[in-house]
Amino acid sequence: MSSSIPSSSLPEPTIRIDRRAKRISLRLSAQGEPVLTLPHPRLKAEALKFFAQKQGWLEAQQSRQPQPVPFQVGSIVPVAGVPHTIALSVRATDPVRARDGVLLVGGRPESLPALVEGWLRVQARLSLTDAVQRHSTALGLPTPPLSLRDPRTRWGSCSSRGRLSFSWRLAMAPAEVLDYLAAHEVAHLRELNHSSRFWALVVELMPGYEAQELWLKRHGRDLHRYG
Repeated sequence: MSSSIPSSSLPEPTIRIDRRAKRISLRLSAQGEPVLTLPHPRLKAEALKFFAQKQGWLEAQQSRQPQPVPFQVGSIVPVAGVPHTIALSVRATDPVRARDGVLLVGGRPESLPALVEGWLRVQARLSLTDAVQRHSTALGLPTPPLSLRDPRTRWGSCSSRGRLSFSWRLAMAPAEVLDYLAAHEVAHLRELNHSSRFWALVVELMPGYEAQELWLKRHGRDLHRYG
């Protein structure tokens, strides 16, 4: 087998072209999949050779990856940072409820994953809507529209048109972390950059935000293993 072709023991990498990149780089996604970043498409052959040479590194990194946690009976998932054990209600018509460390789900077992994710999305929207409204009011701004997605590399974003987008997985993060992300994106409504003026707004909205940012750096990746 040519050294320019990835080893068959490794999954095919996702290839990203980023003109801002200064060199070929390799990382694992939140799902443990290899991602090759290239500054130019013409470097693809060289990148695949680089990828093949990194098999040992990839295997070591993948062995340290946290195991996926499916939404199923018995799984423990965080709700606002608090661990909850998923249990099936004896009544199929019961709504999803979080109480005393248990996430009780009505319905058939095969419907449980979709019901849990749907419930978490609702919780994320409710909490983020409240936080965004509160922070917008503090800056004297109208409350912007927001949407929920499942991005892999960012927790929130603010478009040039003033539309905010967040990861629904923030429903599993501690409430203060979700609140920080809301403050961060609302601050972008005034400063669509990361200048000193922007961070001054973040401090104004959420003093001590550094602790929440540190939590995301240390634990945020784990949120992608649920579901």
